[in-house]
Amino acid sequence: MRREYVPGEQLPGPVIFRAGVPQQLRSPVATPARGTRLGNHTPRRRSPLPPEDLASYRLRILVIKTVWATVFLLLVFVPLILAPGAGGEHRPWSKGGLWVELCLTSGLLGLSTLAATIVLPSRVKSLTQAFGIEQVLRSHRWLALATTIIVVAHVLFIVIDKPLNVLLLSPADTGANRARAGLTATVAMVLLCWLSFRRRRTGARYDIWRWVHAMLAVAALVGTYLHMYWLNHLMQNAAERTVFVVILIGVSAIMINRWVRRPFASLRQAYVVKEVRRETPTVNTVVLTPLRRRQRPMNYRPGQFAWIRLDSPFGPLQGNPFSLSSGTDNPRDLEFTIRKAGDFTATIGRLTAGRKVFVDGPYGDFNADYAGGERLLLIAGGVGMAPMMSILRSHAHRGDPRQHLLIAAARTPDELMFLDELERLTVELDLELIPVVSQPPARWDGVSGRVDEELIAEVLSTYELYGAQVFICGPPQLMEDVSQSLVNHRVPAANIHTERFDLV
Repeated sequence: MRREYVPGEQLPGPVIFRAGVPQQLRSPVATPARGTRLGNHTPRRRSPLPPEDLASYRLRILVIKTVWATVFLLLVFVPLILAPGAGGEHRPWSKGGLWVELCLTSGLLGLSTLAATIVLPSRVKSLTQAFGIEQVLRSHRWLALATTIIVVAHVLFIVIDKPLNVLLLSPADTGANRARAGLTATVAMVLLCWLSFRRRRTGARYDIWRWVHAMLAVAALVGTYLHMYWLNHLMQNAAERTVFVVILIGVSAIMINRWVRRPFASLRQAYVVKEVRRETPTVNTVVLTPLRRRQRPMNYRPGQFAWIRLDSPFGPLQGNPFSLSSGTDNPRDLEFTIRKAGDFTATIGRLTAGRKVFVDGPYGDFNADYAGGERLLLIAGGVGMAPMMSILRSHAHRGDPRQHLLIAAARTPDELMFLDELERLTVELDLELIPVVSQPPARWDGVSGRVDEELIAEVLSTYELYGAQVFICGPPQLMEDVSQSLVNHRVPAANIHTERFDLV
């Protein structure tokens, strides 16, 4: 239950008032009321003063989006345009017809979508900066499912065209190598999808699952190319052969970047642990500093994330993504605020100064630089405060004049993080803070309960934030509920930005 307001009562904490009654949403750590009541709150209307490179940054993001969208469209449609009748003069095993054409079309489409599926999660910085990690990984998952369906349809068309081809699906079959390669690719794709959608139910360790996932993806790609190479009839067509080679070179370059170039870059730009701070009983902040004095610091935007590895920058195991919580005021030191949630994160609190750490980043588009806007609404649950602190610290350093409102949700007051620093930031920023506690103690005078639609409605109305850029980070259910509440209250979906790592 949220506490009701008694007219004339002086309260030290944040309170929400019911409809028709003046509303007061200030927190104990917010700045003084500046001579106004929030019931008739009038936001200060000042134009944002972004960094000088902000316009070029936004233009660059737009260009990157256009280029990648064009690449993926060409990747899918060029092979399809060339497919009808391709290699017809080199098909001694078939007389042609509808089913063969469907077989060729589905096979070529499957190759294209498989290549796109592999490229998407391969840590291409420009992709995540332009589209965001959520959209990239969500597209990867659904494109993988679509590829599997296309490949299975391809096999069915082969059997329909010539029923005896069903014998090629037997692992014991002594047929041509092209059939074995195709069967290997098909089985790998089916296993990929099955293991991905069953991962949470099976409780498999993420690092082991990721290793298996990578090996199956390689098996699917290699099997597909060997199948088409040994099938040979398409390779006799100059146009199709050129497309295959271009796709192979492109995917190989992406894989080399992911598994060779980026690990070597992390090795050359290694960091060491400077200190580990305990924020709450379950959350620690690890501070990293460059290993070498003249080492160039990582250039990141506030709110982005990076992958951290402790033992080696090579291989698919033990790499984990975390949001940066440090601001751009101290570019040499990187801070990551991490909650204990698994085997890797449980070791963070035990790291000692001087321990070598490998950082691969930055990634993602969870930053207000590209979004722009005159007002920012930040909603954080638990350790979702990490990217919010990066944004607020950086904006304070820049002297950003925009209106900032932060809703920080936690189970208990002890789990609210960075309150002392947030109090200092309210002096440097136009910042309001609303802490929300779902399990409040008896003497809690602040907002209690959850960040629900009622709270969202009152905040939007009080602070006139319907056109604000909204950034949400926290537990998946909180992000879904808050996003839906914002849409219900006419906040444009394009203005709502979330950061999810449960898809990674």
